[in-house]
Amino acid sequence: MAKNPNGKPMKRDNSLYGATMFFLAACLAEAYLLVLRRYYIHGDVVTEALPWHNRLTVFAGLGAAVLVLGVVLSVLWKADRRKRLVGWCLTGLGLFFGGGSLLIRMYQEPAVLLLSVVVPVVMVLTVIWAFYDRECSVAMTALSGTLIVLWVCRRLFNSLTMGVPVKVLSVVYVLLLVGLCYLAKNKKLGNLLPEKADLTPIYAATGLSAVAVALSLFSAAVAYYAMWALGIVVFTLAVYYTVKQL
Repeated sequence: MAKNPNGKPMKRDNSLYGATMFFLAACLAEAYLLVLRRYYIHGDVVTEALPWHNRLTVFAGLGAAVLVLGVVLSVLWKADRRKRLVGWCLTGLGLFFGGGSLLIRMYQEPAVLLLSVVVPVVMVLTVIWAFYDRECSVAMTALSGTLIVLWVCRRLFNSLTMGVPVKVLSVVYVLLLVGLCYLAKNKKLGNLLPEKADLTPIYAATGLSAVAVALSLFSAAVAYYAMWALGIVVFTLAVYYTVKQL
């Protein structure tokens, strides 16, 4: 008799393993940001901030090396799901340490603050992708990305140097949301969504997100209230699918 006839226990074990790996990677990334906040952002300019400014270039290079290693291992271990997750974690850490270090070196405190928000969001989304229905995962990812975009719009809307780039990126994000709806409607997300997935949460999430971001291009105050409105949507969706999973 087969030890695992329906595959569900094994699938759940793999999901827990993957969520744990990404959780540990996110904790390492958050610890790195705390160190940078202490010594690079709020440290003494001569004895702490300047040395860390130079170290960020080294960390960017090391991050690029880890990124390449992660990609190579992901390809080599594509037949073994558990080993492949290790490769994915290394890829994510390499991307974070490489790109994040360069971003922080260029923009200092705003970049640290942004990444400090993004890392916990990615950590939570990892758990959602591991245990929740795929349509919920896609919708929550879109809503979470929108909240981050709105947060950036609210903080940098009136910036002389970053205001225009932020608005351009917001328009690009809206176009990506439209593209996501198009792909979902035409069944081109077979690797993400099952054949009979309910697309209503995805349509609602992307539609509300697109409207919120579009309106936020005209006012930082609109971005603030849109964040609260979408926060309520995120909470409602999380409660609904949590009850559904029970």
